[in-house]
Amino acid sequence: QLVESGGGLVQAGGSLRLSCATSGRTFSLYAMGWFRQAPGKAREFVATIGLSGSATDFADSVKGRFTISRDNAKNTVYLQMNSLKPEDTAVYYCAARFYNAPSPQAARNSNGYNYWGQGTQVTVSS
Repeated sequence: QLVESGGGLVQAGGSLRLSCATSGRTFSLYAMGWFRQAPGKAREFVATIGLSGSATDFADSVKGRFTISRDNAKNTVYLQMNSLKPEDTAVYYCAARFYNAPSPQAARNSNGYNYWGQGTQVTVSS
């Protein structure tokens, strides 16, 4: 079970940190991803992090503004979002896939993730 938290309402230019916690004892065996879905749009890839935390990837739209990290001791993955824009408004979902994806393209594909959180709303006002 994945549980996201940290969403909310923020002004453009502001920051939020999302957290995704799991109670599973094998968290370190799962690559983690963040995806988002805006109203009327398809779910899209935001960021992903590998098992050890050293490998990360970001969507071009958030590169340089968002960072992803994980604390395997706390079974938690984080998404730090800075310089937020109104177009970042969406429901943000964390997801887990067993072991690392075989390619960067696969890591960006939501179909490869086995477990999903319930989502947390992020709203950025202009």
